[in-house]
Amino acid sequence: MIMTLIIGGIVGWLASIVMKTNAQMGLIANIAIGVVGSFLGAWLAGLLGIAASGGILGFAVSIAGAALLIFILGKLGVFKKS
Repeated sequence: MIMTLIIGGIVGWLASIVMKTNAQMGLIANIAIGVVGSFLGAWLAGLLGIAASGGILGFAVSIAGAALLIFILGKLGVFKKS
């Protein structure tokens, strides 16, 4: 459980840097986006037939899923440009 939170925080932080929302997100948001985005990325990868179960590909899929989640939340108005 603790490793999930730590890795989720790292994934969320990296995705927020990629999506340029890092200044708008705190630690809790990074963890939540990282964990939920990782599940989203793994689910979408499974739909596409990509087996991303660990390693560098799994980490990349997690970051892509978190970035997609940030994009979706941005379109819903959660992250506003300042």
